[in-house]
Amino acid sequence: MIYKKFAVVLLATAVGACARIETAPQLPTPESTDTGKSAPHAATAESVASPEVTEAVATKDLWQRLTRGFSLDTQTHQPRVQDYVRYYTKNKSYMKRVSERAHRYIYHVAEELEAAGVPTELALLPIVESGYDPFAYSHAQAAGMWQFTPATGRAFGLDQNWWYDGRRDVADSTRAAAEYFLYLAKRFDNDWPLVLAAYNGGEGTVRRAIRRNKAAGKPTDFWHLKLPRETQRYVPQLLALAEVVGKREQYNTPLFDIPNEPYFAKVSVGSQIDLAQAADLADIEIEELSLLNPGYNRWATDPNGNHQLLLPIDKKSAFEQKLASLPKEQRVSWQRHTVKSGDSLINIAKKYQTTVASIRQTNNLRGNMIRAGSTLLIPVAAAPAGQYAYSMDERLKRKQSRSARRGTEKVTYTVKPGDTFWDISRSMDVSVRQLASWNSMAPGDTLRPGQRLVAYPKSNAPKTGRTTRKLSYKVRSGDSLARIAQKFSLKINDIVKWNRINKNKYLQPGQKLTLYVDVTRLQG
Repeated sequence: MIYKKFAVVLLATAVGACARIETAPQLPTPESTDTGKSAPHAATAESVASPEVTEAVATKDLWQRLTRGFSLDTQTHQPRVQDYVRYYTKNKSYMKRVSERAHRYIYHVAEELEAAGVPTELALLPIVESGYDPFAYSHAQAAGMWQFTPATGRAFGLDQNWWYDGRRDVADSTRAAAEYFLYLAKRFDNDWPLVLAAYNGGEGTVRRAIRRNKAAGKPTDFWHLKLPRETQRYVPQLLALAEVVGKREQYNTPLFDIPNEPYFAKVSVGSQIDLAQAADLADIEIEELSLLNPGYNRWATDPNGNHQLLLPIDKKSAFEQKLASLPKEQRVSWQRHTVKSGDSLINIAKKYQTTVASIRQTNNLRGNMIRAGSTLLIPVAAAPAGQYAYSMDERLKRKQSRSARRGTEKVTYTVKPGDTFWDISRSMDVSVRQLASWNSMAPGDTLRPGQRLVAYPKSNAPKTGRTTRKLSYKVRSGDSLARIAQKFSLKINDIVKWNRINKNKYLQPGQKLTLYVDVTRLQG
């Protein structure tokens, strides 16, 4: 049973299982405090598996299929739900856009949820989580359209490595989400508002809130619990979506037309394959291939598996025929690298955008020792890097390019041993969250010595004028920030800001500082 298999999730979810991403639309902040008088309707797994679901499968419209399977009480008398109903009703362009983004995935989501026997309203949950963006990544390290954190993802069998992140894999993450819902449904007696609250805020958070209310003699349904603000908003958002989608004619909700039929099919490729080559074999654009297979971080599938691709369903047969005639050794390109003195597997892997493990495996190496003059066979991308537009590296480049166009100065920083996001952000006069976001990371992610970070801080340099001059000062032995500030009649904090340095660290002789000095105040 899934519940025994994933008992480890209790620990993983204690600090929050899935966090809403920063890039989700800015929704209203309800100021009202609601006090529902009765516990919400709790849809059971058995109640969902009804004849209506069978009828829904026969309809030609995906939205009709979903709504015929809806079983949750949307609690529209609750002020928080009313606030979000008004928001979604008012923001029709958002509903159109996010439903269009869902068109590749939502049929598969509906299939998985119905097979699991959970309310089909949960097919709308990726709208709340990520706007149905499988590439979404939050400041809480949650990834994919279901926003799994690393620990919860691993607990539900989602592999995460340099090549591949199962949290973004459309099929695998949806399977994991369905299993997670079932796990939580059993833990909370099929009370779906509590299940949703636990999915967002963590099982431990919800259980502690229930215990507090029990001890105080208060009701223990969702609407009476004291939960984190994000979780208090999270459940009403899903219920409001179910309301405006389930009654789309009444609310005039503009949803993208999606047929009730599969969009993609799974194809086993059996070995590593270059994504550009796979797109050619399938006769589709690589962008389409990447949107269907967002779990792959790089230019190729994981050399150690998962050896599976999702393809538009009408492309499956022709792809399989072409793939069958292509030898495995020709599915990726190879380059011979002659080892030079000073080379290391780490440096070679970085140069060719691959991993040490992949080089070891290809060349039957047991350790990291390599000899100058020997030849290594390296798997390399067949197409220019720009063609893999949805790879992790290319997405990061685009994000940083957008930041650069805002007119701020780009600053590059190389991580040193012992550095933290806090230290680096202070030296650059930016926030930790900004610094992490610019580098497609979360504040809790691990920094590696040698890693290069970029930032776009606002310029702190004063304007030069008649009496203010920009000087380059070379640090001498015995210099300190205090001594330099006194010499040039400056403030220590200004020197730190202009040079983005840590004032708690010693200056090094020969180090160059930029100073903006009022020449009329220079000491004689």
